[in-house]
Amino acid sequence: MRTLLRPTAFVDSPFGHDGKVARLAGGMSWFTAVELIAVDGNRRASTELVPVDGIESRFDQDMAAQWEALIASRRPLQVGDRTVRLDQPQVMGIVNATPDSFSDGGQFPDGKAAAEAGARMAAEGAAIVDVGGESTRPGARSIWEGDEIERVVPVIRQLAAAGTAVSCDTRKADVMTAAVEAGARMINDVSALTYDARSAGVAASLNVPLVLMHHQGDPQTMQDDPRYDDVLVEIYQWLEERIEAAVEAGVKREHILVDPGFGFGKNVGHNLELMNGLALFHSLGCPLVVGASRKRTIGALSNEAPPDKRLGGSIAFAMKAIEQGAQIIRVHDVLETVQAVRVWRGLRDQALTPRP
Repeated sequence: MRTLLRPTAFVDSPFGHDGKVARLAGGMSWFTAVELIAVDGNRRASTELVPVDGIESRFDQDMAAQWEALIASRRPLQVGDRTVRLDQPQVMGIVNATPDSFSDGGQFPDGKAAAEAGARMAAEGAAIVDVGGESTRPGARSIWEGDEIERVVPVIRQLAAAGTAVSCDTRKADVMTAAVEAGARMINDVSALTYDARSAGVAASLNVPLVLMHHQGDPQTMQDDPRYDDVLVEIYQWLEERIEAAVEAGVKREHILVDPGFGFGKNVGHNLELMNGLALFHSLGCPLVVGASRKRTIGALSNEAPPDKRLGGSIAFAMKAIEQGAQIIRVHDVLETVQAVRVWRGLRDQALTPRP
């Protein structure tokens, strides 16, 4: 039996609440209460809501370590020459150089068009552009590394040459290597280093930031009938294990980011529960990446709207994630999401301006 800590009861600012609030991950969110989640195996045995004031008297060693991870500042990401601050939310733009991705597959006829799209995203305010060459939508089949490299390398090379901070979305060791050689300075692995036996060692040797994403099953089968005893607890503990596995393989802990994998082996109910409980994952001590843009859940909640008609739902999920302290929001619609983030930031800045 162990106890997990989920921050809740957020307030706009800490002013006038000395000792009663805590700052979440060194960011722009403050919370006044914590849900103590007693875990037995893979599920919640009980929950208790307690105020921040005096909470440390309840801690055992494991809970104390989680608490320190919750409130510790996240160091900036160094993505090549670009420094990406994580004390405020950042937007990551998605460029799928694929013919079959669920939302924008086949949109770009060649690498030049894909690179131009990435450059537009950077100009619109994306801190990082994530380039992928293999679809991992439900039902998608794996492709040969050589084909994936051929798709992503020209795009990465053009973007990096223009000074864009580039990530490569891949689960294959050889693609990771080729991407970094082309100028990518971050790896986003939807398999969390479980797909390719060589990927953990390669990721460690490349010495760049690495996103570990939760998934259940592979893209071909992951949406057939996903099941969990307790989706929030299981994903937390799975990511905890993957972080430790990556560190044991030589990946620097400060290079690791985590993504709970919205839509990857999860049904609508799982996704909604995951988003509602998102703040729990900060106690893993890693920056949090959330990618809910245009996902199937939005269509399910809006009369089966197709992917290109899911902007409103995508922004709603982005704002829900940001309010719970997510540091990086991965999206297709950069201009609109950046605008929403800037309005949120304006509201927060005003709340954090002391009154005369």
